[in-house]
Amino acid sequence: MSEYQDLAQHIEMLAKADDDQQQISLLSELVENVLDSGSVALILEAFPVEQRVRMWRSLPLEMHIDVLTEMRADVRISVIKSLSEIELKLTLAKLDNLSLIEWEDSLPDEIVTEALRLISRDELELYDQANEFADDEIGHWADRKVYTLPFSITVARAKMLLEKYHYESPQYIYLINKKKKLIGVVAYSDILLAETTERVKTLVLEDITLINAHLTLSEGVEMLEHATLPMVPVVNNDGTLVGIINWQFALGTQREIYEARLMAGTGMDEGDDLFAPIVRSSKRRGVWLGINLVTAILASITIGMFENVISEVVALAVLMPIVASMGGIAGSQTLTLMVRAMALNQITVGNRLALLKNEIGIGSINGLLWALIIGAIAALWFQSPLIGGTIALAIVVNIVTAAFFGVLIPIILDKFELDPALAGSVILTTVTDVVGFFAFLGTASLVML
Repeated sequence: MSEYQDLAQHIEMLAKADDDQQQISLLSELVENVLDSGSVALILEAFPVEQRVRMWRSLPLEMHIDVLTEMRADVRISVIKSLSEIELKLTLAKLDNLSLIEWEDSLPDEIVTEALRLISRDELELYDQANEFADDEIGHWADRKVYTLPFSITVARAKMLLEKYHYESPQYIYLINKKKKLIGVVAYSDILLAETTERVKTLVLEDITLINAHLTLSEGVEMLEHATLPMVPVVNNDGTLVGIINWQFALGTQREIYEARLMAGTGMDEGDDLFAPIVRSSKRRGVWLGINLVTAILASITIGMFENVISEVVALAVLMPIVASMGGIAGSQTLTLMVRAMALNQITVGNRLALLKNEIGIGSINGLLWALIIGAIAALWFQSPLIGGTIALAIVVNIVTAAFFGVLIPIILDKFELDPALAGSVILTTVTDVVGFFAFLGTASLVML
């Protein structure tokens, strides 16, 4: 059984609890025996705000921050806004630098200011170091709590320092010089097994991937994908050790990118709450509905231009959805391919023309193939070769147009620093609808009236 199936069962069990006390008791049992912070966050997101807050309060204190950090932004805010002033201060005081970095974009300024006042001095210093980098740079998100040792010491000295500072069996130790430049990475187990007279620098692992702190998040995550270690050092331009990123961070970032693009297609945000307030959600979704209304009106105007031919040949009204649908699907295929390639930085000035030619070639072949099939079906259906030929022509034109604009639209949007995943599908659908209807109805008006 998959993890998500298990979570569904846990949610169902909690939802069926006889009362609040039994619900909290069941959750406590799950937390003690089964669930980690990420799973608890997903479960709490599945309940209305009042129950969510009550269950969060029942969690062990050491889980409070981790669970809130794992939550989507809107869900986290729903919990924070439900806390009393004292509860909020106690919660903010427990924040570490990485959690505050994760939270700050979604919190009101006054709460961020209060958090900065309450967190420990060490965490505040690490937070300030993170803000030396832009939000979209990997250095901003690196975990700065890493285990370091001078590179020139012996194994005996290393063991003594590890014991003195109570290092809790880290997986890797990062060797640095006096200027904090990274010299190499050593496995903790290798230090434990090495001769005490040996120098730790002789234990350095080979072929270690280093990530420049100024790379973008997506670039950094992509480099981690090809790394040999589960956690990779992040260094500044001069080789200074900034921190590390690990597989957990990479997977979380990739999930957020995927969810953001999935939700963006409908004008929503990946941080949206399942139980967000009705009025606020209505406003958010209403804006997108308004945008779609404008595009639908453009398509309707195009249809209205050929009202006379539609009234004379009713079959055209029956076949119009086929033209729009074929163009829409063909366009979405190209657009999806482009958005993925752009996310992986595979689209360059040098390969755009070749890609455009390739997509138009694919569109031409598919357009001709499906034009013949749909044209034959329409001709037999309505006993009219003219109708068959008209829709066949429209299908070819619309699928080739969809391929052309499926490549062009995301490139143009990216040029204007707009997200192709958010606006691309709406623009492309409008283009294919208008072009498809115009080609279909325009041709019909010439040959049938």
